[in-house]
Amino acid sequence: MIKKYEDLCDVHIDVLREIGNIGAGNAATALSKMLNDKVRMSLPIVRITGFNDAVNALGGPETMTVGVLVKFCGEADGMIMFLLDMEDAKGIMSILIDNLDCNEDELTELKLSAIKEIGNILGTSYINSISTLTGLRINVTVPQVAIDMAGAIMSVPIIEFGAVGDKVMFIEEDFYGEQNKISSNIIMFAQIDTLKVIMEKLGIEI
Repeated sequence: MIKKYEDLCDVHIDVLREIGNIGAGNAATALSKMLNDKVRMSLPIVRITGFNDAVNALGGPETMTVGVLVKFCGEADGMIMFLLDMEDAKGIMSILIDNLDCNEDELTELKLSAIKEIGNILGTSYINSISTLTGLRINVTVPQVAIDMAGAIMSVPIIEFGAVGDKVMFIEEDFYGEQNKISSNIIMFAQIDTLKVIMEKLGIEI
């Protein structure tokens, strides 16, 4: 009986990785349409890791980070966070927004809005991959954007989901523009009951 993420076996983790791979493919397609093929995405690296390891992968707890949070609910419950460090958040604007002075340090409301929309597209792509594979009806909340230290941003899933373990799905991806490469991270955390339903829908014993 699975009660925490630590109880997942290799088969379960492989399924989560495949969901991550499909989600990344959907995200790349959606972004290409939105941005007229200006952006390419690398194949994602998907791993199951602890909260502390995820924070360290973001540069450490004091690294200033831009985060976009998308929650999902319905027949599956959880959250997805799209995360960029400050330099990459500024740099991605030079790929995504034309005719703006992206060298300025300030992340304006327009730039944050663009990042929020990218996070929304990415998060929704991963959630849609779950829905498509399982047939589950899943609702997505309006995305929220925040600028804070990585440790503070990661405290959100810790507070909300820490009772079911300290593991998350950590997805590393790269965006490519004509002259830029921007690294991003996505963290997905689903309730244990949701993981059970996903596995059952896919015919995998849990």
